[in-house]
Parts: sequence; C-alpha cells; structure tokens
Amino acid sequence: MNGRELYQWLKGKHPQLAGGVMFTTGDVMAGDIQSFLEQAARPFLPKPFTPDELKAIVKEALKELKRGDI
Repeated sequence: MNGRELYQWLKGKHPQLAGGVMFTTGDVMAGDIQSFLEQAARPFLPKPFTPDELKAIVKEALKELKRGDI
C-alpha cells in the first residue's frame, strides 16, 4: 500500500484521522502526484527535507488541530 492508498483508506474508514495526514514525496514533479496532493489539501514535504522543515510542518499541523481546522 502506498501513501495515496493509505490516505484513501483512512478517508473511507476513519475520516477523523485523515485530517492529520502529512505527505512526503521525492516525486512532486509527476502530474498525478501534484494533482493528488492538491486534491488532498494536506501538508507535504518534498524530499529531501531538513529536520527544521519537518519540525515546521508538524508545528503548523498542530496549530491547525488546536484551531479545529482538521
């Protein structure tokens, strides 16, 4: 199962968890990946990423969670 399949499964079976998903990919140039990431509207980090970039995206997701945006 890849990340896209896992996300689709979560949306169907456990939608409350799907809002907490963050993606990371080394292939943001592929059209189908770009379109999926846009449609999912979830945060993502392109690989390679630094620890600081990872911390920043997690911090932002936690802020969204606190605000109730997810």
